[in-house]
Amino acid sequence: MDRADLAVEDLRFRYRRGGEEMYRGLNATFTPGAVTAITGASGRGKSTLLYLLGLLLSPSSGRVLLDGQDVSAAPDAERSALRAGRFGFVFQDSELDPTRTLLDSVSEVGLYGGMPAGTLRPRARELLDRFGLGHRADHRPGQISGGQAQRVALCRALMNDPDIVLADEPTGNLDPGNADLVLDQLTEIAADGRSVLIATHDPQVLARSTEELAL
Repeated sequence: MDRADLAVEDLRFRYRRGGEEMYRGLNATFTPGAVTAITGASGRGKSTLLYLLGLLLSPSSGRVLLDGQDVSAAPDAERSALRAGRFGFVFQDSELDPTRTLLDSVSEVGLYGGMPAGTLRPRARELLDRFGLGHRADHRPGQISGGQAQRVALCRALMNDPDIVLADEPTGNLDPGNADLVLDQLTEIAADGRSVLIATHDPQVLARSTEELAL
């Protein structure tokens, strides 16, 4: 399956004028089908890089390239559409609404991507089944384990069949056994041809990754 080519050219970023510059002209290309660990000491901008790549932030200078096109300077509406359709996000705490069932939590992501209403719940249930959570579909986040919650977050990330999955410390709150399960799923996601990028300080993640970008 052909997937997106993602790259940065001469990337630089400051959170405020006169603030410390990150990356100092970073150039990198991310391989479809690879699991890339983004590593570095605290404060080096691992999470920030994911937000730049996922078009949640704009670089101070340089470019984010998707299929060779500069998308970092695209209009807000285009960036929002790309985030909804081409990118999937996984965060450390899974960010699940405690009031919604797992099925509803996964389904709602399809709304943002413009998925037809009749396909939302079947698609969400298919993903929950794939990640061994079909029997938990009617449960709420407070009724499942941390490892299961991260697998729900992966289902949400895949709901719109993205080309790129960006994961920010997805194993940071997990014990080694659950971390290994989540890494199994991320490896499986990459095997579909997607680019999987993981901001991490976890040696377990680095050991399971196929590429590394050290900041």
